[in-house]
Amino acid sequence: MKLMKRLTNSQINHLKDLAQKTDPSAHVGKAGVSEAFLKGLDEVLSAQELVKVRFSDFKDQRKTLAILMAEKTGSDLISVVGHTAVLYRENTDPAKRKIAFPAPRPVSRKSPFQGPSTS
Repeated sequence: MKLMKRLTNSQINHLKDLAQKTDPSAHVGKAGVSEAFLKGLDEVLSAQELVKVRFSDFKDQRKTLAILMAEKTGSDLISVVGHTAVLYRENTDPAKRKIAFPAPRPVSRKSPFQGPSTS
């Protein structure tokens, strides 16, 4: 999968968790990934940031089409599972952003191979 912006693993996992709780916002049908479809997808990405796309047709080409959709809309391809792809594009206006990522966890300085501390 090609990522347009460098997302961390924890950010990708957070987006997958959010996507799991949502219904598909776009459907690829008989018309395929046309210019009209891409324009609509671009509008949905601008409004929602995270979009689930369901492949009703072209199921055998879903991975290739998902990469194409991400490239054409300037979004990140988060996952392709079954007949569903998840795309994410952060809103350029910080006031309109809908998704907030959790704060990163602090990194432990202790090696997992060290024994218990004797202090």
